[in-house]
Amino acid sequence: MSTRFEAPPTTVIESDVARALAEDLGSGDVTASLLPDAPDIAYLLCKEDAVVCGRPWFDACHRALDPDVRIDWRVAEGDRVGKGTVLATLEGHTRALVSAERAALNFLQTLSGTATTTAAYVDAVRGTRVPAPDPQILDTRKTIPGLRLAQKYAVRVGGGVNHRIGLFDAVMLKENHIRVAGSLQAAIHAARAMHPALPLIVEVETLEQLDEALQAGCERILIDDFDAATRREAVRRAAGRIPLEVSGGVDLDTVRAVAADGVDCISIGGLTKHVHAIDLSMKLGRPAG
Repeated sequence: MSTRFEAPPTTVIESDVARALAEDLGSGDVTASLLPDAPDIAYLLCKEDAVVCGRPWFDACHRALDPDVRIDWRVAEGDRVGKGTVLATLEGHTRALVSAERAALNFLQTLSGTATTTAAYVDAVRGTRVPAPDPQILDTRKTIPGLRLAQKYAVRVGGGVNHRIGLFDAVMLKENHIRVAGSLQAAIHAARAMHPALPLIVEVETLEQLDEALQAGCERILIDDFDAATRREAVRRAAGRIPLEVSGGVDLDTVRAVAADGVDCISIGGLTKHVHAIDLSMKLGRPAG
């Protein structure tokens, strides 16, 4: 299966799928055992507008139960589709098709939901910083436990950017870290000394702290819960020297106004935390038409 997006390693996908199938099948699908295990066909229907995401997990669920299943996708990963679109047809054995159905749909509906929500935010800020690039829509670590790499992949499919994968790939100084260190300057100095190769992100709560962070230097400054006037003043003071990120209280109704203030990044926990699963169904038989 080819995709224009880089999915997590196969081992990660197979591990996700193994857990999902184990919790669903347990000692065996007792209802599927009532069916004749004969060759059959099925189709996958999308019942609302969506950005398609999760094909690698969907395929892996079905192939785990029937290595010879044939899955013919009619859409690509990342495609925007309308309500009523037939996404794929499948040919395999009846029992395997129905046993894999729920786990496969759970992955596809959840990841398509994340990608669809992300795309809506990306659309909302488009053209707010012309001629500069639009602000990046970033995710957070507010993900479903065990599915972080899958959800962060879905954010990329929707046009967003991954903030950081976990607590290991960037240093992010927030209020508690600064308090324990004694000052923002001391926290930055300690971070640079201990982790010189890692990106450093600093959260500030006042314009005075912003000035300190600008002077000390870092890869990005997070201005959390600034009102609009203070946010615009922060953009003026930063003057493009260090990218500014906004977080906290941003939704689809407010994100365009935040972007128009001139910030470089907007991080939104709701991309992965508030999951609206896309309505999908898989039906045995051939699609109409």
